[in-house]
Amino acid sequence: MQLLEQPTQEIEKRVYAEIHRVEDPEIGISVAELGLIYKIQVEGDKARIEMTYTSMACPAGPQMKKDIEDNALRVEGINSVDVEVVWTPKWDPRAMASEEAKMDLGIFDY
Repeated sequence: MQLLEQPTQEIEKRVYAEIHRVEDPEIGISVAELGLIYKIQVEGDKARIEMTYTSMACPAGPQMKKDIEDNALRVEGINSVDVEVVWTPKWDPRAMASEEAKMDLGIFDY
């Protein structure tokens, strides 16, 4: 997982698995693989998700946020979702993206 803060509950892991299906439409890579999902926290039937965009001017940002919310709501036991876009820490694909995503992005660590 590429989350900055790992899920502690099984339901959080299921939410992450559903979110993993959401792709950045401009890049065609999962938002989870890109490292854009920072935190998932579930209390009762509500999921709180912290995420970021690849840039502050990301034109696909609002759609990705909506897709993340919709996918999280597919998890049994989740009835509401709050997706918060945060800018700290700043997204850095070299540090936050999975190895597979780095390869797809052409980022090679030598």
